[in-house]
Amino acid sequence: MSNIIAVTGKGGVGKTTLAALIVAGLIRQNRGPVLAVDADPNSCLDVALGVKVSATVGGVREEVREIAGKRLTTGIAKQALLELKIAESLVEGSDFDLIAMGRPEGPGCYCYANNVLKATLQEIARNYPYVVLDNEAGLENVSRRLVTSVDLLVMVTDPSQRGMATVERLWKLTREMGVQYRQLAIMVNRTRNGALSPLIVELLKKTGAEWLLALPEDEEIAALNEQGKSLLEVSSDNPVFEKMQELLREPQTLDILARRVKSVTNSTLRT
Repeated sequence: MSNIIAVTGKGGVGKTTLAALIVAGLIRQNRGPVLAVDADPNSCLDVALGVKVSATVGGVREEVREIAGKRLTTGIAKQALLELKIAESLVEGSDFDLIAMGRPEGPGCYCYANNVLKATLQEIARNYPYVVLDNEAGLENVSRRLVTSVDLLVMVTDPSQRGMATVERLWKLTREMGVQYRQLAIMVNRTRNGALSPLIVELLKKTGAEWLLALPEDEEIAALNEQGKSLLEVSSDNPVFEKMQELLREPQTLDILARRVKSVTNSTLRT
């Protein structure tokens, strides 16, 4: 059974970067193969992981609809063809595979492509011990219920009051939509030397998050992003990567991992 880690947050806070670093961390700990899912229509997780997406779920949907409309399919149902094409759109990397949601390529309800990805994910994910889902910025993929149950829900914010307010709204929306998660992590990205605002304490109380991680601005990660290089190349002793590795290290279950995180949370709040 797969462990699902879903990453969400408002636009511009670095959630795709952190999703890629989570993939890198799992691979470095020999927990692959990992299935990386780019559920953001503005697909860029492939660049962060050093691969290139050539087909997306949105594009496949339109391709299959066109084929079916011209009655070019023989001996295969439309749904079966769609599932086959989605499976073919998987991009293979080193110890990970990537599938991208993409944009809707034509008229019609985007929800259908979402439903297809949801059903396909359930089937494909069985082959991977870990699935890392990089969600669309904002609240859309939570409200669409692309996933309804995850092992670890990661909400990313910057240190701003606006960013933390977005995380609180995201948390409330997950409750309203019945999204289930075993553990909740809040990652405050691009802090000044790891310092946290007192607002984060109130946010932790409201959400009951088990994990808190303050991540400083980092020149190496910024350079990799600017140069379009894979974040899988990040140095093992990179301070941001080391913090994330500590959260992912060793335990076989997220319940054990959560107990380890409490000590990290306490030390983070003291900085």
